[in-house]
Amino acid sequence: MRVIIVGAGFGGIAAAIELRRHGFDDVTLLEAAPELGGTWHYNTYPGSACDVPSHFYSYSYAQRRDWSRLCSPQPEILDYLRGIAADFDIQRRIVTGAKVTACEWDDAACQWTVRTEDGTERTAAAVVLATGQLNQPAMPRIDGLDQFTGHTFHSARWDHDYDLRGKRVAVIGTGASAVQFVPEIAKQAAQLTVFQRSGNWFLPRRNRAYPAVLKALFQLVPGLQEARRQFLFRYMESITAAIRHPSTVGWLGRLRAAVFMRWQLRDREVRRKAWPDYTFGCKRVLFSSAFLPALQRKNVELVNEPIARMTPDGPETADGIRHVVDCVIYGTGFKTNDFMFPMEITGTAGRSLREVWAAGAHAHLGITVPGFPSMFILYGPNTNTSGGSIIFYLEAQAGYLRQALCRARDTGAAAIDVRAEVEAASDREVQARFAGTAWTQCDSWYRDGAGRIVANWPGYMREYAQLTRTLAPAQYQLIHRAEETDQPEPVRAEQST
Repeated sequence: MRVIIVGAGFGGIAAAIELRRHGFDDVTLLEAAPELGGTWHYNTYPGSACDVPSHFYSYSYAQRRDWSRLCSPQPEILDYLRGIAADFDIQRRIVTGAKVTACEWDDAACQWTVRTEDGTERTAAAVVLATGQLNQPAMPRIDGLDQFTGHTFHSARWDHDYDLRGKRVAVIGTGASAVQFVPEIAKQAAQLTVFQRSGNWFLPRRNRAYPAVLKALFQLVPGLQEARRQFLFRYMESITAAIRHPSTVGWLGRLRAAVFMRWQLRDREVRRKAWPDYTFGCKRVLFSSAFLPALQRKNVELVNEPIARMTPDGPETADGIRHVVDCVIYGTGFKTNDFMFPMEITGTAGRSLREVWAAGAHAHLGITVPGFPSMFILYGPNTNTSGGSIIFYLEAQAGYLRQALCRARDTGAAAIDVRAEVEAASDREVQARFAGTAWTQCDSWYRDGAGRIVANWPGYMREYAQLTRTLAPAQYQLIHRAEETDQPEPVRAEQST
């Protein structure tokens, strides 16, 4: 069975390892970038690091015991992925510079045709879409964006050739990326103006380098690494509990964040501007002990007036003030709800995934969509985590899709497809679970234009692991080629329980 995986980040590599472990040798990973890594290839801005501790932001079966600090920097994470790809013989299966433009299911042949930007076509029995939610930089909707005559770039495409020293710099956005790079560039810029749409809830993260003694303990003491992972698991689940129960556990989370933030924000005016006006956990809780102090530097100004337009000199805010700058850096995040689009995905009877998702993205367990046989999504709809590690989810998803493909292979079927009623029911259940949680109490990037929460999983990591641990055959139907069943069209074979 030939399998094509689109994307060679953490998700694509996890899927390739899982499939190869179970006898799927014809696996190809198509990666648009010049090398593997996904978001860790592109996000090279100063201070780039994971905000999930590295002992948990790594594959459970490939633990590294020599991380330099609690939350490792981008180069270390990328180096880890390169090493994993080499150790598990995945590197040679990656085709780089291969940007996929379309995946089309052929009803008669019961196979997928995958097209790349250079015109190459590849066929496969199954397609795994591992493009993730954080791969396409988003630009803000500001009038006259192209009018600025200075230098500009997005944080996910950092221009390392541009020297910020002595420059007047504007940063638009105060999300997770800006929180990491603002403290770094504040040390270089002559004047730094940070434009904020809304404040953030913060929890501390100093992220100092591990002392040699502690690093030695991780490597030498049996069970210490696993004990640390278990502690981190429970800590992350507690953050999810705070989001799920905003009036009880969430109140304690808010109190802890408020005490920490008041202690850091000694400047009352900056505190007023930076303070969030929404429920703790509704938007992503950020971890930093450096960002709030950076806002209080003499060369830094925090602006929370909305930007009305971009002028040739710089942003002009709604109060009429024109902020003259030499460079604008967009720390405005990603097109999270576009998932794999603008890639064209066509399933049975020529149905477009874009049309199927017109009212909001949805998939059974965030992985499978009815009418798209043997197509699997990693980090798909409603599988983002506000309090855990996406690597945990990706491992669970890789194991689940492998079970589905084993089911098709071992029964001699051409493909496997989730039942429409199963996917519809699971989607209703997911959406219903958001009721009463912090996620529903403000607008955020977790929602689509209609307000539907399409990014996040509404529960705990342990629940998702349980739901994906064993594939239920009754939830799926097998598809056989016409010649195998003496039928004129491909046949969907009913599954018994």
